[in-house]
Amino acid sequence: MTWYVRLWRLLTLAHGAGGKETEDLIKHLIVDSVPPKYWRVEGGTGLDALDDSALIPIARDKYIAVTIDSYTVKPIFFPGGNIGKLAASGTINDLLMVGAKPVAALDAIIAEEGFPTEQLKKIIDSYVSTLTSNDVAIIGGDFKVMPKGQVDGIVIASTGIGIVEGKPIDDREIKPGDKIIVTGYVGDHGAAILAAQQSIGVKFDVESDVKPLTSLMLPLLEKYRPYIHGAGDPTRGGIAMLVNDWAEKTKTVIVIEEEKIPIRPQVKEYAEMLGVDPLSLANEGAAVLAVQGDKAEEILEYIHSLGYKEASIIGQVYEAKDPRHVGRVLLRSVTGGVRILEPPSGEIVPRIC
Repeated sequence: MTWYVRLWRLLTLAHGAGGKETEDLIKHLIVDSVPPKYWRVEGGTGLDALDDSALIPIARDKYIAVTIDSYTVKPIFFPGGNIGKLAASGTINDLLMVGAKPVAALDAIIAEEGFPTEQLKKIIDSYVSTLTSNDVAIIGGDFKVMPKGQVDGIVIASTGIGIVEGKPIDDREIKPGDKIIVTGYVGDHGAAILAAQQSIGVKFDVESDVKPLTSLMLPLLEKYRPYIHGAGDPTRGGIAMLVNDWAEKTKTVIVIEEEKIPIRPQVKEYAEMLGVDPLSLANEGAAVLAVQGDKAEEILEYIHSLGYKEASIIGQVYEAKDPRHVGRVLLRSVTGGVRILEPPSGEIVPRIC
């Protein structure tokens, strides 16, 4: 029995949770179904890179960046935002992570019969205002209604288009000596959604961090583009999944310092109470950057000056001298011990984004 037959006979929520199961499904079922010749437009990137956005070259050192994502968060309205703001922010951030300036977006909305039009208006207003306040045009879309019970509330698919002028950010260029920077608190979105989904009688005062990162990334790209070797917004699967992807792509070892990771105490306590690793919780308003080591402190200081005061250098990339360590992420704990930080697996938080 082949691998993909075993997978598809029992498709589970874990296959859409952004962890190891999602990665395996994409690589072995979807990517392997496409002839390598068609993984990308010549001179650009696509399924070969599996990055936040694909790149299509249009001139020397100039690319169109394209991204698409679907959003199925539950609850649809959550502390700090709603599905409309989430879709717009995610679209913008995916473009920024490859070094693009976001310029346009399209949406496809599928709503359930009986969905309140007042709520739909709030969602659309959030989507529109988030994009337009970041100078992104809305150039088209689609809208459909499904019979009651055939879709749970509302689903939004959002496509983003951006322009890269200069060198794109390609995570495959991360190399030994690079430092890892996280630009904000870790796990706020995932914890806020988890708390909204669970009813355990505990007050939880953290909101989702959902927001576009244009005020961070555009100035950063203008000033330090050549020194940014990798960038990602750690959504489904959190930081744990993102840095594991980087280590695997680059055949390096990444060491993360637990004490340097900015996590709100209440997020850490809540996650531990529910048996969830906060490093696997989604973020929707933070970026993880791999930057040239000798520029890391200078870049961090500049990030702080842009208002991202919680940003921190949390780790470093190393050459894998032992073949057994190739593609590994190690976590150095606050007590000094070292353990392997595995990519998350299973149903981390269903319907997270």
